[in-house]
Amino acid sequence: MARVTTKDGTELYYNDWGQGRPIVLVPGWPLDGDMWSDQAVFLAENGFRAITYDRRGFGRSSQPWTGYDYDTLADDLAAVLDHLDLSNVTLVGFSMGGGEVARYLARHGSARIAKAVLVSAVTPYLLKTNDNPTGVDPSVFDQMIDGLRKDRPHFLAGFAKGFYGNGLVGRRVSDEVLQWSLQMAMMGSLRATIECVKAFSATDFRADMAAFTVPTLIIHGTSDASVPIDHSGRVTAKMIPSARLVEYDGEPHGLFSTAKDRLNADLAAFAAA
Repeated sequence: MARVTTKDGTELYYNDWGQGRPIVLVPGWPLDGDMWSDQAVFLAENGFRAITYDRRGFGRSSQPWTGYDYDTLADDLAAVLDHLDLSNVTLVGFSMGGGEVARYLARHGSARIAKAVLVSAVTPYLLKTNDNPTGVDPSVFDQMIDGLRKDRPHFLAGFAKGFYGNGLVGRRVSDEVLQWSLQMAMMGSLRATIECVKAFSATDFRADMAAFTVPTLIIHGTSDASVPIDHSGRVTAKMIPSARLVEYDGEPHGLFSTAKDRLNADLAAFAAA
């Protein structure tokens, strides 16, 4: 299996498919690089080099006790890019992964990066605080952590329904997609799963927005219940003057599955332009 070793000895598993302009796809919580399967196959079949990897603590990567802060996670992303010696990269981050894109640009610059894409991303700052009054109440994240500690499989199974927009009156994805997502999530360690909730909920990326000096595309579903667009995508678009916001009307958080054909086409068109 293809792996890169970070400076603290953590091994990160990655897939490297196709040839052409590189597109690096950073996964969201609590999934791993396989969440991008539909996008990676499409891109590799259409003239791009698609690279996915499993965040530390998840999937086939090592499960260290530490390193779930965004500085370390951004350095892990840098280790992947450096190991493969990539340039002219379109860097795509989904949900939690959008934070890694932001922190990578802030810490490592854009020398290797041509374009950036934030999909359902947690930027610029999710948590409700005195200076971020429109954010999400801290009790929401406390309840998530409590649910993970009490019965992680049960909590994650329920979480996935809202993630993909499955409700009493409609089903956006099949039961098998929900099972596949739970399988991915359960490959992660409990420690990583909890620590990453703390990281993506409480990390303030507002200062990192100035690091987006490359063309940037923001994609967000208007019915995203996991990372509401009014707290994230629309705010991020205002903070990055050169960014283009594309709203997917009625789409939930997991639009990489519910709107995969549209997302595939949008990623390919943006990377090729």
